[in-house]
Amino acid sequence: MMNNAPGSPHRATDTHPHAEPQPHAEPEPHAEPEPAAIHAENLTVTRGPRTVLRNLGFTVPHGQITGLLGPSGCGKSTLMRAIVGTQAKVTGTLDVLGRPAGHPTLRTRIGYVTQAPSVYDDLTVRQNLDYFARILDPGRQAADRRHDNVTRAIADVDLTSHADALAGNLSGGQRNRVSLAVALLGTPELLVLDEPTVGLDPVLRRDLWTLFHDIAASRGTTLLVSSHVMDEAERCHRLLLMREGELLADDTPDALRTRTGTETVEEGFLHLVDKAKDEARTKETTR
Repeated sequence: MMNNAPGSPHRATDTHPHAEPQPHAEPEPHAEPEPAAIHAENLTVTRGPRTVLRNLGFTVPHGQITGLLGPSGCGKSTLMRAIVGTQAKVTGTLDVLGRPAGHPTLRTRIGYVTQAPSVYDDLTVRQNLDYFARILDPGRQAADRRHDNVTRAIADVDLTSHADALAGNLSGGQRNRVSLAVALLGTPELLVLDEPTVGLDPVLRRDLWTLFHDIAASRGTTLLVSSHVMDEAERCHRLLLMREGELLADDTPDALRTRTGTETVEEGFLHLVDKAKDEARTKETTR
């Protein structure tokens, strides 16, 4: 068999000197890298005289679960509101799904679940989702599509057997899942979940995290999940660790443990906190 690879002693051009030279194949154009799901540079948020977020810079990759972790009051909810476009007095760069945060075209591409369940107690699970589905996809022509989306979202959060139960009669974990089902209407590309497991027992927390991983793996959905429970960091593909409005780390759990020489993410986080405190003291004493 003739070998036509460049550099071979048996190339066609060598054995047939009068053959017309073959045109060189044009190199295939390099595909443009897909922009990050979220990209921030010098992101700052002020509230009155207080700076809540200070010069944050980070990226959130597509199709993964990124954990936003830190103690209560460190600015996690403020950052999430900035990402979904509901936070005032935001400066710097903040791009979401290739658009500036808050752009009108992002409304149907992002699902947002706040800390408090966003459900009406006097409506059933299905009635709650029907209501929000009509807001997202209005009109008579969309009725069949809305019905399918509502049925799918209820099944996604494993509440099919409770579809006709009043939301006010559900447990706290079930109400959280109704809020998540609302966010899943229309299959959003980005899910922003503000402490979705707070107050839940270990079994419900485990089940929700299993669902998060299923959504990311089966649909390529990007999830940004905030928590102040450090063991949940181990369930994430990537981490953003915050303290007092600043970003201490933007890394994978394994890389964070390696960089800090610790065995757990929590120990790594505490190491970074202590390091930041030492650096702050050094700056104060050298002024």
